[in-house]
Amino acid sequence: MELEETPARLRCKPSWLISKTAARAHRLIGEAMGAVDGRAYHFAILAALDEFGPDSQVRIGQRCGIDQSDMHAMLRELTAQGHVARTADPADRRRNLITLTPMGRRRLEKLDTTLAKVQDKLLNSLSAGEREQLTALLSRALD
Repeated sequence: MELEETPARLRCKPSWLISKTAARAHRLIGEAMGAVDGRAYHFAILAALDEFGPDSQVRIGQRCGIDQSDMHAMLRELTAQGHVARTADPADRRRNLITLTPMGRRRLEKLDTTLAKVQDKLLNSLSAGEREQLTALLSRALD
Protein backbone atom coordinates (compact mmCIF):
# COMPACT_ATOMS: atom_id res chain seq x y z
CA MET A 1 0.00 0.00 0.00
CA GLU A 2 1.26 3.44 -0.91
CA LEU A 3 1.58 6.00 1.87
CA GLU A 4 -0.57 8.44 -0.13
CA GLU A 5 -3.44 5.94 0.04
CA THR A 6 -3.34 5.99 3.83
CA PRO A 7 -5.71 8.39 5.59
CA ALA A 8 -4.01 11.68 6.44
CA ARG A 9 -4.99 11.33 10.08
CA LEU A 10 -2.82 8.21 10.24
CA ARG A 11 0.04 9.57 8.13
CA CYS A 12 0.51 12.49 10.51
CA LYS A 13 0.77 10.32 13.64
CA PRO A 14 4.40 9.58 14.60
CA SER A 15 3.27 6.46 16.48
CA TRP A 16 1.69 5.03 13.31
CA LEU A 17 4.76 5.88 11.22
CA ILE A 18 7.10 4.37 13.82
CA SER A 19 4.99 1.20 13.90
CA LYS A 20 5.00 0.83 10.10
CA THR A 21 8.73 1.56 9.91
CA ALA A 22 9.42 -0.96 12.67
CA ALA A 23 7.42 -3.63 10.85
CA ARG A 24 9.40 -2.99 7.66
CA ALA A 25 12.68 -3.02 9.60
CA HIS A 26 11.74 -6.30 11.28
CA ARG A 27 10.98 -7.88 7.90
CA LEU A 28 14.23 -6.63 6.32
CA ILE A 29 16.30 -7.77 9.30
CA GLY A 30 14.67 -11.20 9.26
CA GLU A 31 15.40 -11.63 5.56
CA ALA A 32 18.99 -10.43 5.86
CA MET A 33 19.77 -12.51 8.93
CA GLY A 34 18.20 -15.58 7.37
CA ALA A 35 20.49 -15.18 4.37
CA VAL A 36 23.57 -15.47 6.65
CA ASP A 37 22.04 -18.12 8.95
CA GLY A 38 21.75 -15.62 11.76
CA ARG A 39 19.27 -14.08 14.15
CA ALA A 40 18.80 -10.55 15.43
CA TYR A 41 18.98 -11.88 19.00
CA HIS A 42 22.39 -13.40 18.23
CA PHE A 43 23.65 -9.99 17.17
CA ALA A 44 22.26 -8.33 20.31
CA ILE A 45 23.83 -10.90 22.65
CA LEU A 46 27.21 -10.86 20.91
CA ALA A 47 27.20 -7.04 20.84
CA ALA A 48 26.46 -6.88 24.57
CA LEU A 49 29.28 -9.28 25.36
CA ASP A 50 31.66 -7.37 23.11
CA GLU A 51 30.83 -4.03 24.73
CA PHE A 52 30.33 -5.00 28.38
CA GLY A 53 32.39 -8.19 28.72
CA PRO A 54 31.43 -11.51 30.33
CA ASP A 55 28.17 -11.43 32.23
CA SER A 56 25.31 -13.57 33.49
CA GLN A 57 22.54 -14.80 31.25
CA VAL A 58 20.03 -12.72 33.21
CA ARG A 59 22.01 -9.50 32.92
CA ILE A 60 22.64 -9.94 29.19
CA GLY A 61 18.92 -10.53 28.65
CA GLN A 62 18.10 -7.38 30.61
CA ARG A 63 20.61 -5.30 28.63
CA CYS A 64 19.18 -6.53 25.32
CA GLY A 65 15.50 -6.66 26.26
CA ILE A 66 15.34 -10.41 25.62
CA ASP A 67 13.00 -12.65 27.63
CA GLN A 68 14.80 -15.29 29.70
CA SER A 69 13.16 -18.22 27.91
CA ASP A 70 14.43 -16.81 24.60
CA MET A 71 17.84 -16.09 26.14
CA HIS A 72 18.21 -19.71 27.15
CA ALA A 73 17.48 -20.92 23.61
CA MET A 74 19.72 -18.30 21.98
CA LEU A 75 22.64 -19.04 24.31
CA ARG A 76 22.26 -22.75 23.64
CA GLU A 77 22.53 -22.02 19.89
CA LEU A 78 25.47 -19.63 20.30
CA THR A 79 27.30 -22.09 22.56
CA ALA A 80 26.78 -24.97 20.10
CA GLN A 81 28.13 -22.75 17.31
CA GLY A 82 31.21 -21.86 19.37
CA HIS A 83 30.38 -18.14 19.54
CA VAL A 84 30.05 -17.98 23.33
CA ALA A 85 31.36 -20.01 26.24
CA ARG A 86 29.85 -20.66 29.65
CA THR A 87 32.20 -20.64 32.62
CA ALA A 88 31.66 -20.71 36.35
CA ASP A 89 31.65 -17.24 37.92
CA PRO A 90 34.65 -17.13 40.30
CA ALA A 91 32.70 -14.75 42.57
CA ASP A 92 29.62 -17.03 42.73
CA ARG A 93 30.06 -20.66 41.70
CA ARG A 94 26.27 -21.08 41.40
CA ARG A 95 26.23 -18.66 38.48
CA ASN A 96 27.64 -19.01 34.97
CA LEU A 97 29.35 -16.24 33.07
CA ILE A 98 28.79 -16.00 29.34
CA THR A 99 31.91 -15.01 27.42
CA LEU A 100 32.41 -14.00 23.80
CA THR A 101 34.83 -16.33 21.98
CA PRO A 102 37.17 -15.28 19.15
CA MET A 103 34.83 -17.11 16.75
CA GLY A 104 31.93 -15.14 18.25
CA ARG A 105 33.76 -11.87 17.68
CA ARG A 106 34.19 -12.75 13.99
CA ARG A 107 30.51 -13.70 13.80
CA LEU A 108 29.56 -10.38 15.39
CA GLU A 109 31.49 -8.52 12.68
CA LYS A 110 29.66 -10.44 9.95
CA LEU A 111 26.26 -9.80 11.53
CA ASP A 112 27.15 -6.13 12.06
CA THR A 113 28.00 -5.77 8.37
CA THR A 114 24.72 -7.47 7.46
CA LEU A 115 22.73 -5.12 9.70
CA ALA A 116 24.55 -2.07 8.32
CA LYS A 117 23.27 -3.03 4.86
CA VAL A 118 19.74 -3.31 6.28
CA GLN A 119 20.06 0.18 7.78
CA ASP A 120 21.12 1.50 4.39
CA LYS A 121 18.18 -0.18 2.66
CA LEU A 122 15.66 0.94 5.27
CA LEU A 123 16.87 4.53 5.44
CA ASN A 124 18.12 5.03 1.89
CA SER A 125 16.05 8.18 1.43
CA LEU A 126 17.72 9.92 4.40
CA SER A 127 21.08 11.65 4.39
CA ALA A 128 23.76 10.66 6.90
CA GLY A 129 22.89 13.72 8.98
CA GLU A 130 19.20 12.91 8.91
CA ARG A 131 19.94 9.34 10.02
CA GLU A 132 21.95 10.66 12.97
CA GLN A 133 19.14 13.07 13.82
CA LEU A 134 16.54 10.30 13.59
CA THR A 135 18.62 8.08 15.86
CA ALA A 136 19.02 10.89 18.39
CA LEU A 137 15.30 11.72 18.36
CA LEU A 138 14.22 8.10 18.73
CA SER A 139 16.71 7.65 21.59
CA ARG A 140 15.23 10.68 23.35
CA ALA A 141 11.71 9.36 22.83
CA LEU A 142 12.73 6.13 24.61
CA ASP A 143 14.14 7.95 27.66
